[in-house]
Amino acid sequence: MIVTSKLYSLPEFLQLPQIEESPAWELIEGQIVQKPMPTIHHSILQKRLVAAIDPAGSDYEAFPELRCVLSSNSVVPDITIVRRNRIPTENVPIAGAPDWMIEILSPDQSVTKLIEKIQNCLKEGTQLGWLIDSTEQVIMVLFPDQRINLLKESDRLPVPPGVLLHLTVEQVLGWVQSPSQP
Repeated sequence: MIVTSKLYSLPEFLQLPQIEESPAWELIEGQIVQKPMPTIHHSILQKRLVAAIDPAGSDYEAFPELRCVLSSNSVVPDITIVRRNRIPTENVPIAGAPDWMIEILSPDQSVTKLIEKIQNCLKEGTQLGWLIDSTEQVIMVLFPDQRINLLKESDRLPVPPGVLLHLTVEQVLGWVQSPSQP
């Protein structure tokens, strides 16, 4: 993960030419941070979660690595889930926080920084955040104005109202232990 030392404003950041390079760059609390290159486990979780969320019979759609521009931050969650009526018709970022976001902890990422990123989004309208830690075999669940919930094993993962998705922590984490299983 690369972090710059100079502090940037959101307009300054959005004018930089490299922010859409892979891996993406984010602006968090004035600092420019490049996301780490995903591992195979990270990519498998992204792929399986998007595939599970999209057909879940709701008004939401899931996107891997989609930029969201907040009031002073610009974030690229590992999975951004937004109501379909918020999907831009032009090739522009999502305006505002995602409705639901999922972060997948990579080996060189800070849990604290990812929690801060999710909390920033919760302050601006995100209703639900998951932070998946496959090393510890847990998924942290964050809601606005609530404590962090630490879920494991057969705990059922919460989803926004109207999303017909029934997943447990062990099901999600099982995808990286046996990636050939859908």
